[in-house]
Formats: sequence, C-alpha cells, structure tokens
Amino acid sequence: MNLSIRPALLSDADVISEFNRLMAKETENKDLDPAILKPGVVAMLSDPHKGRYYLAEADGRVVGQLGVTFEWSDWRNGNFWWIQSVYVAKDARRGGVFRGLYQHVIAAAEREKDVIGVRLYVEHDNGAAQATYRQMGMAMTGYQVMEDVFHV
Repeated sequence: MNLSIRPALLSDADVISEFNRLMAKETENKDLDPAILKPGVVAMLSDPHKGRYYLAEADGRVVGQLGVTFEWSDWRNGNFWWIQSVYVAKDARRGGVFRGLYQHVIAAAEREKDVIGVRLYVEHDNGAAQATYRQMGMAMTGYQVMEDVFHV
C-alpha cells in the first residue's frame, strides 16, 4: 500500500466525523450524535489550539486518521500530545496505516521543543489495540482516568 500522511483540512470534516462515528460504534458500541460530532470536528479543525488531525491516504482515498490534542504539564514545563480519534478503515487494516500515522506524529512531536511526550487512552478490554500500541513502543502508565461529565 502506497501511503501518504497529511494534516487534515476543514474540507475533511465529513470523513473525520464518519470515522469517529465508526470508531465509537466499533470500540465502545456508542452511537455518537452527528449534531454534536460534526461541529466538534469542525471546531478542532478550525482552531489549532484545540488540536489537529492527520489523515492517511492510499490511492487517493482516506484510509485512516489520528487526532492530537494538547495537555500542558506544569510539573514538566511542557506539553503532552494526546492521541485520540484513531481509526483505520476495515479494508486497510494490517497494512501499516496506524504505524504510518503514529510515526508521523512522533516525528512531528520530536521537532517541537515544548513537547515532552505522547499519550493516549485505550479501553481496558481492547487487547488488540493495546498490543498494537506496545509494538509502537508505548507502555501502560500507573494512571487511571476518572471523569465528571457535563452537558452530554
């Protein structure tokens, strides 16, 4: 597969929204509300302070995506980049799409002087994803995520 990675554009909002919808359904059996989802994607695409998306293309078709958001660490005086919204089209899986996206993001993060690390959330029961992330060199942390959600 001849893969290219590029930053997403505002015109990619539909494919990113659809991939996010598919990912939520597949991994968490959640149905995302398009009336909330697409404006959320557009907001991130429109404001680089919120984050950015990268898309993987093969043969002129988007086959994967990866989002990055930012978290400032006062303890370390630097940013963690959080990988999220990872999705690879079913017919493109096991073809190096995630690896290409991940390597692209790691290289971009390493070029930024204030980036001190890359993190991601992974579902407790998603062993396949955990194995893939370990193959990329990531390791589990000692943290668990807790939340108090509003307006959902």
